[in-house]
Amino acid sequence: MSDGLLPPEIEELAKRVIEANSAIGRKVTVAESCTGGLVAAALTEVPGSSAVLDRGFVTYSNESKRECLDVSLEIIETFGAVSIACAWAMAKGALERSDADIAVAISGVAGPAGGTDLKPVGTVVFARVVRGEEGEPEGELKRFEPISRAEIRREATICALELLLP
Repeated sequence: MSDGLLPPEIEELAKRVIEANSAIGRKVTVAESCTGGLVAAALTEVPGSSAVLDRGFVTYSNESKRECLDVSLEIIETFGAVSIACAWAMAKGALERSDADIAVAISGVAGPAGGTDLKPVGTVVFARVVRGEEGEPEGELKRFEPISRAEIRREATICALELLLP
């Protein structure tokens, strides 16, 4: 059993993220919705994380996504908060409001309620934006098996951490 706050596999991955980004002098930021700060919590479990993690945004409500990250109402009304468009806007907003070099955003339906036919429980979207890179937004939609709310959030945290690896 680990002495840490989070499961050992998340702690180990967070350690790899901190070490790899530290080695290249890269700072990171995260914009979280359904994970509720778990990605930032995992990163801050690692000694020396202050050299890598610039800041984290927990924007659970649509209003907070708009206020804190400048996600447009049009994106939320057209595509929904659980969409690649919204996650990309969250990541872009986090990068613009930080001194980080890379931002990752997460939004999803952790359940047990709140799912729809198009976006069932277990649907989670991710986006990554790297400062200075042009081109198409980088995003991904995943559907995790809705075993439990905790399991969906754990899997989403792992995916977000993997996106922060160089």
